[in-house]
Amino acid sequence: MTTLLESLRQFTTVVADTGDFESIRAFQPTDATTNPSLILKAVQQPAYQHLLRETVLQNPKANASELVDALLVAFGKAILSIVPGRVSTEIDARLSFDTQASIERARHIIQQYERAGIHRKRVLIKLAATWEGIQAAKQLESEDIHCNLTLLFSLPQAIACAQAKVTLISPFVGRIYDWYKKDAGATWDETANAGVNDPGVKSVRQIYEYFKTYDLKTEIMGASFRNTGQILALAGCDLLTISPALLEQLANTPGQVEKALDVAAAKSNAPEWQANNEVAFRNELNANAMATEKLAEGIRLFIRDAQALDQLILDAKNNQ
Repeated sequence: MTTLLESLRQFTTVVADTGDFESIRAFQPTDATTNPSLILKAVQQPAYQHLLRETVLQNPKANASELVDALLVAFGKAILSIVPGRVSTEIDARLSFDTQASIERARHIIQQYERAGIHRKRVLIKLAATWEGIQAAKQLESEDIHCNLTLLFSLPQAIACAQAKVTLISPFVGRIYDWYKKDAGATWDETANAGVNDPGVKSVRQIYEYFKTYDLKTEIMGASFRNTGQILALAGCDLLTISPALLEQLANTPGQVEKALDVAAAKSNAPEWQANNEVAFRNELNANAMATEKLAEGIRLFIRDAQALDQLILDAKNNQ
């Protein structure tokens, strides 16, 4: 009997959103995505602590940021031995407003992958979709270093990424849903805001319709899901990156998925073309309270976990 996960694969490339190798093996995604929070969670598990120890031992003269990059590459290399496609490796969120430092950090990570025998086409460098992060991605793409722009909550961010010829964007669904649910408080109606009416789903559909109408080449990967209903409402999106818990739910549920997003349908509902430059980007992002707040919050949370990862690495170095 066909499961929802098997059926979803007909329309969408399935990506695992985890640093857990066993989950990746279990669900056989095409690609995998990581971030500081996921790596921090994984490296604290006994099964992965050897990667931390080995990274410290193999890089005795490295500073904290160099050790973090080496650890991220170690995880990425292991993931790429499992998946046939790409892995996303994230730049330190503390560089989210520093274009040049982000470029240099990305180059360093790619160099480490290549020294490990991994071709750069199998790696996506993740950057926050700030104006500075998008400009860093623009330069990196010109050097054949492909990028995944994350913490993306609005169409202006997406359009700026497409103009920068970014390979892939990760518009967040669940965090948008969280914001609107919290903002509505006691008036929130879960049933009325489910499926295609979910505010996070609607945001990704808006981006999808815009990109497909104007034949923009940047891939769209829905991310940050809270439930399988959000995932199924975006069947047909280029890619969807899904946590192990939700992958398991989909894999254990029999059924057929209906295609929800379609290029022809998007073009028949053609949105108006929008000009985008730095001034427009900053003004429109500022006018969107949800996108502004979730972008800032996301950067703060990733910084918190990056700092915790730094401390784990320094503790491991001091105890060797």
